[in-house]
Amino acid sequence: MATLAAAARNAWAISPFGEGIEQYAGMPQHVLVDEPHRQLRRYLSSKPHTKARPVLLVPPQAVSTNCYDLRPGQSLAAHLVSRGHATYVVDYGDMTFADRHMGFEAFIDDIIPAAIRRVSEEHDGAPVDVVAWSLGGTCSLLTAAAHPTLPIASITAFGTPIDYRLIPAVQILRYLDNVLGSNVMTFGTGLMGGVPRQVTRLSFRAMAPIRELKKPLFLAQNILDRETLARTTAIDNFINAMPGYPGRFYHQVHTRLLTRNELATGTVHLTHGRAVRLSSIRTRVLFIGSRTDAIGPGPAVEAGTRSVPGARYVAADGLSHLGLVAGPQAAQLAWTHLDAFLDEV
Repeated sequence: MATLAAAARNAWAISPFGEGIEQYAGMPQHVLVDEPHRQLRRYLSSKPHTKARPVLLVPPQAVSTNCYDLRPGQSLAAHLVSRGHATYVVDYGDMTFADRHMGFEAFIDDIIPAAIRRVSEEHDGAPVDVVAWSLGGTCSLLTAAAHPTLPIASITAFGTPIDYRLIPAVQILRYLDNVLGSNVMTFGTGLMGGVPRQVTRLSFRAMAPIRELKKPLFLAQNILDRETLARTTAIDNFINAMPGYPGRFYHQVHTRLLTRNELATGTVHLTHGRAVRLSSIRTRVLFIGSRTDAIGPGPAVEAGTRSVPGARYVAADGLSHLGLVAGPQAAQLAWTHLDAFLDEV
């Protein structure tokens, strides 16, 4: 009877009517800048930081910042703070139709540089270690390339694909674009002003179809395992909090990165003939990838060592895309590489 009662409680907790297996409010944070699409926060700790350089976490677009603070034991932010790093995060917030004109330029010329400068100022001009995931890594690299005098000590890019030809999941889009043209492929998102959050969430789930199909059975099989249920529901909550992409940004990702593969060539072309060259990056760069990452597989990430001068790559195979920064095995398989990299200087 006790087992049956526990199963019933857990089933209710993970149902749409329940409150969840665990209630995690996230790490305490202090807001330094509270402006649209550029909120800057510092993760608080009862202990003073001991590392000389602060860390800025840069999330991808269309992802909430809880990717870095998913739940206890799966929080990169908590990990960094526990190691003595003063740790900050920039939050883009929700994207609406009104933000449809925001492109790469808004992030690499304004939002991210402003966050880096402010974090540096908070620490008497110390250079900043930038830690980013997925497209957050793309924007961080382009920021460093476009503004080589920024106070950036290093960039660590988790799961940031550079050669899109090496991503099996996007080859159908590349093929269709070749047949139909980019104008046809981006016509719908242009009308909507971007990719709505509902489509973003559906697309993220579609990247792991087996997980989604097996989830009801998986939950039933683990109905008494509260830790497993907590991990699963934390991922669901993360996906359900995803905002959308601004229209212009998505169009640039589709045409410049996915279709023309410009990151792999080392030069990304923006508006008015502007070219941002990865060869202009003057800071240390570490790519961390996984062969089992469906969104940014290891070979596509490792290609960054051929585009960014002096960049290095380390493998954290066995982890998913989100798993690189928030998986239960991330601390052992991925974060140790980040720790070693940040401790080198």
